[in-house]
Amino acid sequence: MVNLVLKFVGIARTVGLRIATSEVLDCLNQMQLVDIAEEPQFAAVLRANFAKSRREQRHFNRLYQMFFHELRQDASIVHSEPLAQQVQDILQTLAPAQEDHPNMQTVLDFLDGNPLPYFEKLQQIGYGADDQNRGPGANLGAVTQRLEMMLALNAAEEALGQFLADHRQQLDWEMRRDLDALFKSRLNTARRLLTQDRQASANDADRNISYRQRLDQLGEIHFASLTQKEVANMREVIEQLVRRLKDTISRRYARRNRGVLDIKKTLRRAAGYQGIPMELYYRHRPLRKSKIVALCDVSGSVWSAARFMLNMLYSLQECFTQVRSFVFVAGLDEVTHVFEDFEINQAIEKILKEADIEYNAATDYGLTFRQFKKRHLDMLNKKTTLIIIGDGRTNYGNPEAGILDDMRDRSRRVIWLNPETPYFWYTGDSEMRTYMEYCDEVRPCQNLNQLLEFIESLVL
Repeated sequence: MVNLVLKFVGIARTVGLRIATSEVLDCLNQMQLVDIAEEPQFAAVLRANFAKSRREQRHFNRLYQMFFHELRQDASIVHSEPLAQQVQDILQTLAPAQEDHPNMQTVLDFLDGNPLPYFEKLQQIGYGADDQNRGPGANLGAVTQRLEMMLALNAAEEALGQFLADHRQQLDWEMRRDLDALFKSRLNTARRLLTQDRQASANDADRNISYRQRLDQLGEIHFASLTQKEVANMREVIEQLVRRLKDTISRRYARRNRGVLDIKKTLRRAAGYQGIPMELYYRHRPLRKSKIVALCDVSGSVWSAARFMLNMLYSLQECFTQVRSFVFVAGLDEVTHVFEDFEINQAIEKILKEADIEYNAATDYGLTFRQFKKRHLDMLNKKTTLIIIGDGRTNYGNPEAGILDDMRDRSRRVIWLNPETPYFWYTGDSEMRTYMEYCDEVRPCQNLNQLLEFIESLVL
């Protein structure tokens, strides 16, 4: 394992990550404290020591995926016997026959699971493309080198295909299939590394700017109108937003750890120094964290807003003492345990399909409030913020506003987030006019900008 880590460090340094020897030693010592057979722990130790900024974390993640997954030698494609020895034997057989290509040995080393020479060659090509002598044809040397490397990759692919075809009798069909899949996967990785934009991969500063650009693009789109691609982009924006909020909150708590200046105590102690305040004394009053109870309507387009709300609440849950979540249509079900047992996006999908509620029933806020009062009313206290996410449309049923009044009396505050446009709050079967009287705050929450504004007001 030590040799494997050192090999990874050599490649990381080649592609531009700054890794000191002391950091390598720290990493090796820390690996003795975790179970390296558990990949999340192993990857976390490497990332903590070798990636020192968010830009480097993205670069590290791509390199880790390539080195430990795409180029791993000890695993087969479809669970047959390991292929490392067969790969090595085949590549040693091909090496003498491919001496006409100057970059062939570099390509064969990459296919054998040693990408360091290949990365060094790509680094040389990249520096050639960045030559400061910008005149006509200044980058032709880099283009020529890339072309030569691409020809070597094509020649290696052709030679490997011919070798497998010529050895049908010596290799069974499962072995040929696995070897063919393995070689194609590594060749595809090599081509991707060769053809990708060096500046885009080496300098992620521009991608940090894209957070604001994507926020501007997605901020005003209604949750129900997001395409699948926009939903994926939205999740990335939310992840960056959550990191920013956590940084802000941690700095705020760090400042408050000293408390505010205790003027009376400082002046009393100054009496011993002829009135000169030689020592400052502070009041240690840490900020109070509140509890969150969220009731989310998961019917129709309301769910599109609720899932993003739950996503952000659980990403920021260390900012609260406790977060309890319920979903409802006609009746409610607590889903807190689902978020504790599964990753957030997987948990949301399970809730949408497996919660103990009748998804096809007509929305009944009255029944939901009655069930909450009977089963869960005691969880509300003066430290609890109750958040209700829904359009308030009761299908002309009893709105049970009195129960909502009882819930407000027990809670610190009640906030209602409505994904509908305010213009429609008082039309048809909407009971928002009734519910608003028993809420401390009512907000429209149709898009990311409105959700962001609410979350910042909630946690900051």
